[in-house]
Amino acid sequence: MSPGPIEQQEPLGRSEPDATSSDAAFVEMSIRSARFKAEVRHTPAGLLALGACVTSILLGAAAIVWVSTAVPRRHPVATALALRRR
Repeated sequence: MSPGPIEQQEPLGRSEPDATSSDAAFVEMSIRSARFKAEVRHTPAGLLALGACVTSILLGAAAIVWVSTAVPRRHPVATALALRRR
């Protein structure tokens, strides 16, 4: 059996440091006959971008919940115009 793509890559600890600083995490799990390997590399700029995405999703969800559960709001001018038409 040939090695998978993760096994063919050189481990992070052996590579030379490059111009951008990055951190890495490696996870390996095996349950019975199933195996799982994952390697993640991230930079500070990537973490900031991820934080911005998560923040925008949470703020958007909060706005949707606020609008959907709030008491109906009526603008005074629009309400006055609507009552005159009746």
